[in-house]
Amino acid sequence: MKKTLWLSALVILPVAIGVPALAADTGTGFYLGGNVGQSRAKIDTGAISAGCVAAGFATCATSADEEDVGFKLFAGYRFHPNFAVEGGYFNLGKFNFTTVTTGPAATVAGEAKNDNGFNLDLVGIVPFDPSFSGFARVGAQTSKTTVSLAVPGFAFSNSETKTSWKAGLGLQYDFTKDIGARLEWERYRVPNGDGTGGKADVDLFSLGLVVRF
Repeated sequence: MKKTLWLSALVILPVAIGVPALAADTGTGFYLGGNVGQSRAKIDTGAISAGCVAAGFATCATSADEEDVGFKLFAGYRFHPNFAVEGGYFNLGKFNFTTVTTGPAATVAGEAKNDNGFNLDLVGIVPFDPSFSGFARVGAQTSKTTVSLAVPGFAFSNSETKTSWKAGLGLQYDFTKDIGARLEWERYRVPNGDGTGGKADVDLFSLGLVVRF
């Protein structure tokens, strides 16, 4: 897990220890927040190697780095004790793969970067007690994926921006009526960015703070 995720936990922990839990305000109102955590993608290394062999190389071995740091910033309005709407900005980081070939020998380096995304979600909230609740979200998001490939003597880059869905689950603990912490999992359907029009999934596991007004 990336260092930034642990740093965020260390920032939130003193708040959790030092501020006594009070009854949460379950009424309506505006709030702001931010999360940081680990983003994960799935790179089909087998398909990449198979395509490389089909292109005429003798052997192809592919390795991938499928994790990075992701974050989001959001603003929301709780219009009912059980429902809210949220909009925000997110950045899911970048993911890399390297393919080493023989016959002829070459190294192909690839990168997929998912940044500059914006979302609008409907959030359903289930209070477990006055300070602890669970929530689920579903919404629409627009994001950009940039794919870059580099081999000796050649470089390729392509960007795609598309609108698709996102969904997630989370838990929230309120230290006071104004400040709470969130633990979340979200899945984003993002463009492949390779010019084929395809899409891929990126998961974000994150920890964040919420400030209500």
